[in-house]
Amino acid sequence: MKPLDCYHCGEPAAGEPPITLKLEGELRHFCCQGCRAVCEIIRTEGLTGFYQFRTEPAATPKALTDSELSRIRELDHPLVQKSFVSPIKAGQEATLLVSGITCAACIWLLENHLAKQPGVISFSVNHSTQRARLIWNPEQAKLSQLLIAIHELGYQARPYQADEAEKALKEEHRSALIRLAVAGIGAFQSMMLAFPLYFELVSDLSPEFVSFFRWFSLLVATPVVLYSARPFFTNALRDIRSRHLTMDVPVATAIGLAYVASAWVTVFGGEEVYFESVCMFTFFLQLGRYIEMQARYRAGLTGNALAGFQPMVANRIRGNDSDIVSTHDLAPGDIVRIRPGETLPADGVIVSGHSTLNEAALTGEYLPETRSQGDEVHAGSINGENPLEVEVRRSGAQTRLSGILRVLDRVQAEKPPVAQMADRIAGVFVSRVLILAPLIWIGWWLAGADNAFDITLSVLVVTCPCALSLATPTAITSATMRLRKLGLLPTRGHTLESLNTVDTVIFDKTGTLTRGELSLVATDTFGPHNAEQCQQLAASLEKHSEHPIARVFHPIRSVSAGQVLNHVGGGLSGQVNGKPLYIGHLDFVQANVSCPPPDTDKSQGIEIWLATADEWLARFTLDDEPRADAREAVQALQKAGLRTILLSGDRSGHVEQIARRLGIDEAIGQASPEEKLRVLEELRDQGRHIMMVGDGLNDLPSMAGAGVSVAMGSAADLTQLKADAVLLNGQLTQLSEALKTSQDTRRVIRQNMTWALAYNVCALPLAAAGLVPPWLAAIGMSLSSLVVVLNAMRLGRTRGNRELSVATVGAEATP
Repeated sequence: MKPLDCYHCGEPAAGEPPITLKLEGELRHFCCQGCRAVCEIIRTEGLTGFYQFRTEPAATPKALTDSELSRIRELDHPLVQKSFVSPIKAGQEATLLVSGITCAACIWLLENHLAKQPGVISFSVNHSTQRARLIWNPEQAKLSQLLIAIHELGYQARPYQADEAEKALKEEHRSALIRLAVAGIGAFQSMMLAFPLYFELVSDLSPEFVSFFRWFSLLVATPVVLYSARPFFTNALRDIRSRHLTMDVPVATAIGLAYVASAWVTVFGGEEVYFESVCMFTFFLQLGRYIEMQARYRAGLTGNALAGFQPMVANRIRGNDSDIVSTHDLAPGDIVRIRPGETLPADGVIVSGHSTLNEAALTGEYLPETRSQGDEVHAGSINGENPLEVEVRRSGAQTRLSGILRVLDRVQAEKPPVAQMADRIAGVFVSRVLILAPLIWIGWWLAGADNAFDITLSVLVVTCPCALSLATPTAITSATMRLRKLGLLPTRGHTLESLNTVDTVIFDKTGTLTRGELSLVATDTFGPHNAEQCQQLAASLEKHSEHPIARVFHPIRSVSAGQVLNHVGGGLSGQVNGKPLYIGHLDFVQANVSCPPPDTDKSQGIEIWLATADEWLARFTLDDEPRADAREAVQALQKAGLRTILLSGDRSGHVEQIARRLGIDEAIGQASPEEKLRVLEELRDQGRHIMMVGDGLNDLPSMAGAGVSVAMGSAADLTQLKADAVLLNGQLTQLSEALKTSQDTRRVIRQNMTWALAYNVCALPLAAAGLVPPWLAAIGMSLSSLVVVLNAMRLGRTRGNRELSVATVGAEATP
């Protein structure tokens, strides 16, 4: 008697006594107590849908040994978690690599099982990378407890390491290349064998030679079908079981029918074989997918390209000694030495040295930036010509580069609405083709046609919606790569699509249109000293203070001052050349000067006064100056027909002054967060599509009310941002470029969709009429896929000269 298979994992269930469990009135057999226990967990949690939708046997659970449990519990140690766990507002976030996943049902089971564990806030798995993002409350559950819960289901979870993921990607790339090579060799060899047949050169050949050609073609086509085409059959089986049809279903049907029919004719005799069509179909389809896969890898959406910018070791300095340590062992306060050409291993502040840094991995800006003592620097930056010593502030998973990687992972896992729409269209198209193909066969068969099967096969092949399925995701992937080069990092899947609808741009002021720091904008003198001399006198006192106002004067060359005193809330006093000197607010200075202050107009900025005991010397005006590119950015947006608004909580006079200097259409000052949100709601009611640009801190409520929210790169930690995109390099001029990219993407998607639909609509009647042989159908379908992939890839490497224009939004594009 044949042994029963395990209901959970599919292995033989031959144990004595038998291990069973009654489910829904039916007795189920299991190979071991582990599988039975997992099945009971799944049933108890109400997740039995897993057994309905899985397409591969489940992973076999095994009991964890004491050493394995010990290794998992070691992951609870804070020092170990530094490399892959980062604190966020909700709790802790970890990136894991999950093995044992065989199909989408495994992901469904894992996500639902983990969601029921105490302390779990969020758990999501990316099928293509098998990477998981876990957010949990450490006060309610330890990380090891959650990892053990994953192991209980038969899967293995471990901390994600970029080198392991890179190894897996290389293996996937190698496997795809081998499949493509096998299909290519088979296609060319089978065509060579079929060549005499096509040109009717077999009339002088004996039946033995014809039979030999067919058997040899069967030998060539078999590895193509069983190896190169295997992913199509696996995916089609998954789709059928999950009742979600994709393009793999007609592909697998066509390949399977053609191969089986050809093998039947070869063994038992008949008129036609289709081995060359099978091989060519598989080859061209694999070629299209290989090119699409290359586009995804170049876009760096998996994050491994960026992860490679972070070194594994660092040169740590302690006193006069230095040693090589792992970057994960670095702690805040450590000093590391960075030689020219080396990559910074952590975020920190330069304590010694002056050099240029290439920060392309972080900001997309490929021109090096000059950095010196006191400047903040980030992991992933490449040092230029001089050595630097950096004090570590953040390392491991807390660095800015790690935050960018987590955002990229989240974007990759999300599917924007336009891609979901394309999938729905492709699913409907596939279902109609699967209904239509047998009807066409019946019609030709009833008409007495000898090539009814050929025609049906051509219909299945030529109408495969591969181009339709690739039209949108490939374009979005290439456009995301282009935005990344511009320094704009999308953090949500809908960002690129939403940018295309924007007609109003609202700016915050401080830290967005302005630099977010005070600077000296005017010096008015009243005594015998000129402006430069007065600034030097001011610097001689201010260098003894760390107040934000005092730091404005720190870079200025100063003279010697003595007996400097700090008067909290007022200013500073001291002795210069034996004479008393006072600097600070008007009331403080006036209280120490024997004569009244000069009669001057009120300035818009902060006024700082300088005087001796009997003479007024100068008035310094400090203000937060606009960014160098702010006016250019506003003009570019207005040239495109977009309305610009400055919405700020600062005093109205200053807000209006900044708006006039930059040429902004409308200014609203002294607005509370509630008032900002009300303004956005009124604009939405007027039918406006809004992009809100802010620093991501006090602007979060109003940014949440915008269609697209963009945070400046200097904003809060990336792991806490709720914005739809982050302007990493802080260059406001890139906003108009991002909107152009969005319009270009919409145009390319429309071109691709138009081409894909037109091709399928035109090819279907031709194939149904018997005018397209199977081998030509394979070429046509594959070429249509290549057209949309190559068209979409243009987005990643060209910028186009087309002007951004609101008039083009929603306009129909022609292919």
